[in-house]
Amino acid sequence: MTRSQALAAQDRAPDDRPTKPALWKGWRRRCPNCGEGPLLYRYLKVRDHCDQCGEAFYHHRADDGPAYLTILVVGHLMAPLMHYTAFEWRPSPWVMASVFSIGCLAASLYLLPRLKGAVVAYQWARRMYGFETAKIKSPD
Repeated sequence: MTRSQALAAQDRAPDDRPTKPALWKGWRRRCPNCGEGPLLYRYLKVRDHCDQCGEAFYHHRADDGPAYLTILVVGHLMAPLMHYTAFEWRPSPWVMASVFSIGCLAASLYLLPRLKGAVVAYQWARRMYGFETAKIKSPD
């Protein structure tokens, strides 16, 4: 363990919420606390609380972050594919526009709820906004 890792470990509270597992649970659109209850409903609406453990989510502030991340990821995935396709196979512009429009739409619809779950889970793990004072209820 390096010195910076040791100092970072000392700064953490004993009840610190691990970020990586929370991000993975959020990506799966599950509660970042228990991993069981659904985080979202109606595609992009965040639930007020977890049905399984009672963790509150009503104070999240995902705002436009997931949309910006989706545009960033889809753009970086599609641009090299479009470049390769245009110079390797030289399809007609209508074919390229049709295929890549459908591809961008499908990738965006797939990524948007997952990235929103990850953003909310990150806020929960780092105790941002209202998550720092939220009480964690036990599943009993």
